[in-house]
Amino acid sequence: MTAPSASPASPPPALDLAPAPGAAPLPRMILAQTAYELRSQLRNGEQLLLTLVIPVVLLALFGATTLLDLGPGSRVDFLAPGILALAVMSTAFTGQAIGTGFERRYGVLKRLGATPLPRSGLIAAKTLTVLAVEALQAAVICAVALALGWSPHGDPLSVLALILLGTAAFSGFGLLMAGTLRAEATLAAANLVYVLLLAVGGVVFPLDRFPEAVRSALELLPISALADGLRQVLQDGAALTGGPLLVLGVWAAAGLALAARFFRWE
Repeated sequence: MTAPSASPASPPPALDLAPAPGAAPLPRMILAQTAYELRSQLRNGEQLLLTLVIPVVLLALFGATTLLDLGPGSRVDFLAPGILALAVMSTAFTGQAIGTGFERRYGVLKRLGATPLPRSGLIAAKTLTVLAVEALQAAVICAVALALGWSPHGDPLSVLALILLGTAAFSGFGLLMAGTLRAEATLAAANLVYVLLLAVGGVVFPLDRFPEAVRSALELLPISALADGLRQVLQDGAALTGGPLLVLGVWAAAGLALAARFFRWE
């Protein structure tokens, strides 16, 4: 009797080597772009000088000297809220305007437009980057201010609301400038606005030193409203006040609307 022949082995399943293109989920793309934006900012020496070094130096310098009359009370209690407002402006307005302006000039925004990342995702990533840098700024500034004897009061949620509204106001006009002017013009204009608002925005110089008519106009600036609102909460322990919130809300609505209307990506 002959042995039964063994059945032939079944062939291995064919491998599916066909490409399967597809974009990553939107949240993952936003987080990846945010990480890239954040690394780029932290590696940029000029950005670090603008966002961290200058505010800390101003806080330590004017907090330690008596050459400038800051009115009654602790010097650092007056300065710390204004320096926090300056930090928000330096990141949300000056830094974002300059960085986005040069990205637009060098075609970075145009190339990003050809990727699966939508424009809304890019704006979300830039917003998250601004908020992350502001959190780092606030941590450093508060640590230095506490070391100088700062005694903050008030509700942290009120402070957060003012900072978020101030960020929206400055971001809108920063993107408007970056999306309408040439990069060199944006660089010059953003730095000029930074210096002017530092001088007349109530950051380190009290607004009551200006004439009444001038002071009334300066109080309508977003930096003045943010600094005044933060002082009312952190220095006086007040709840949210309508004046600063109203001013910041008007600036935020106007800036974001104008940026959405006139921003050019190329």
